[in-house]
Amino acid sequence: MWTRLAHPGHFLRWTQPAMPWLAGLSALLLAVGLYLTWFVVPPDYQQGETVRIMYIHVPAAWLGVFFYGSMAVSALGTLVWRHPLADVAQRAAAPVGAAFTLICLVTGSLWGKPMWGTYWVWDARLTSMLVLFLIYCGIIALWRTIEDPNRAARAIAILTLVGAVNLPIIKFSVNWWSTLHQPASIMRMGGSAIDPSMLYPLLEMILAFTVLGVTLHLAGMRTEILRRRVRTLTIREAERLDDGAASAQRRSAAPLGRAVPGL
Repeated sequence: MWTRLAHPGHFLRWTQPAMPWLAGLSALLLAVGLYLTWFVVPPDYQQGETVRIMYIHVPAAWLGVFFYGSMAVSALGTLVWRHPLADVAQRAAAPVGAAFTLICLVTGSLWGKPMWGTYWVWDARLTSMLVLFLIYCGIIALWRTIEDPNRAARAIAILTLVGAVNLPIIKFSVNWWSTLHQPASIMRMGGSAIDPSMLYPLLEMILAFTVLGVTLHLAGMRTEILRRRVRTLTIREAERLDDGAASAQRRSAAPLGRAVPGL
């Protein structure tokens, strides 16, 4: 099955019926998560109502890192295994990951103003997330700069693997340096530091965002495959028209060529 899905045509055929179900599941999970966030989760004893920003910020941060990790795997698929869908998956993941990273930065700034007294500090975690967003933007811009798809795929795969060095920095920055950003609270030795009344809605929102991200990624892959097919058909049609024009020009010039010796 996985081998068949590697073919773009099979991928389109298998994912088409799944897209409405994934979209519906995303909407349902987001509706439940937002209801829990606004009407069930209690205010934090220190952060007050501001804690509700966490239910958007944390899932967005997770997906920003997750999609870049998936792009690094796709880059290996492009350079090493020449997987036919690796470049498609990487290109579709870039704008989705960039969007979630931007949401993470914006919501983090909104949370930082009442908690830290400023929208932005050059904290190690914040700075590394900003670097991740800039890498996303650079990759998207490079895709639009290089016209040859094969050259673009190789160049962007290399850039993606180089940028993957930033992922462990994001993860361990709060442990390696003294930062304002709080350390890991969900997955840590000794169990979660978050009360169950806040933890379970947060996990539900992480699941909702993950399903939404996967849905957007698959939709982006389908769009990219169709875009490449249209590009191929356009090139073939242009070549056919050029060949037809050249043939017509040769036919129109042939009588003149035979008439020259008789002059």
